[in-house]
Amino acid sequence: MRMNVRVVCKYESASIAKAVARALQPDNLQAPSGIEIVTVARGKQVITSMRMNNKIETLLATLDDLLSCTCTAENMIG
Repeated sequence: MRMNVRVVCKYESASIAKAVARALQPDNLQAPSGIEIVTVARGKQVITSMRMNNKIETLLATLDDLLSCTCTAENMIG
């Protein structure tokens, strides 16, 4: 089954959004086979798009990892 997810996080400034997006970039390079993850900063937002052809459990685990890494980045930045 093909699944698509889009997560949008909003911040107080564009510089914070850029810092969070940069902190998440290393994860984008290590996505497992069959999973595409793209994270970009647009203004005050960080947008992550995920596409995969795996089980729903894989999607949920990947979302959990993304949100955990986002929280860690937010805590370190601000």
